[in-house]
Amino acid sequence: MRVLSVFGTRPEAIKMAPVVTELAVRDGIESFVCVSAQHRDMLDQVLAVFEIDPEFDLDIMTHGQTLEDITTAVLRGLPPVFKELAPDRILVHGDTTTTMAASLAAFYEDIPVGHVEAGLRSGNMMAPWPEEMNRRVTDTLCDLHFAPTQSARQNLLREGIGENGITVTGNTVIDALFTARDRLAEDGGLADSVLSGLPALNPERQLILVTGHRRENFGDGFQRICGALAELGTRPDVEIVYPVHLNPNVQAPVHDILGGRLPALRRLDGPGAVDHHRFRRHTGGSPVARQAGSGHAGRHRAAGGRRCRHGASGRHRPGENRFGDRAAVG
Repeated sequence: MRVLSVFGTRPEAIKMAPVVTELAVRDGIESFVCVSAQHRDMLDQVLAVFEIDPEFDLDIMTHGQTLEDITTAVLRGLPPVFKELAPDRILVHGDTTTTMAASLAAFYEDIPVGHVEAGLRSGNMMAPWPEEMNRRVTDTLCDLHFAPTQSARQNLLREGIGENGITVTGNTVIDALFTARDRLAEDGGLADSVLSGLPALNPERQLILVTGHRRENFGDGFQRICGALAELGTRPDVEIVYPVHLNPNVQAPVHDILGGRLPALRRLDGPGAVDHHRFRRHTGGSPVARQAGSGHAGRHRAAGGRRCRHGASGRHRPGENRFGDRAAVG
């Protein structure tokens, strides 16, 4: 069986890396990877960390790209790949525009689709936007649904998805985290390289790790987030580390409101899975990880026994706060 995994963003790549790695060693499966490069630099960072060399690269990213640009580029770019490879199935992940468009392109070519991290629902089509629409459309087009939780499985069943087409797998981001942990333990050079890029921190202060890039927070939402961080950063007992996403809609308010004004704030250029794990080891573990909307980073914190605070009002991934280690704020 020829299986083509299609993804295009850093979060997808992190969470598909364990799947791609496992497929490569399974008997009877020929595994191939196609990236859209919806995120270029950030995607390439993850591909290098997990040593994934895609057979196909659509390289669609353009400056100031819109959702329409991404959708049409994927729909136009995948058919030649399908024609050359003739896959028996494609795999997609999560709720990105690449995921939705790849599922639609495969549907047009009568290629079965499996959806990793299927069944997530907020119940509000506009929050998260456009992710809630993307994941609903993708699940409708798939015949295999790999749900991360029992609640995701129940969502699919309520929507009429047949039970035989649903498998509860857990969340692959945890597998990615453990892979990153093992690589750091085995490769001293990689560990030293990552550590050298982390800021010097005051061990006497409480550490707060901030991540945030959700599209629904663009504009006023990020301005309010940055305002709250500015106020929090004046406290003498905290230190804030913020890996800032490369999207200009995130960079601009962070630079305008927080740039160079808070001695308690440390900015990083958006680390990936290996960097997040190394950061936790470097700091001895953070008592609080404040989330502004990055789902997979929140699950890293929870898997490491850290408390998390979400700035997306729990809308992005409802059902993941049930163990008391995560809470919605804002």
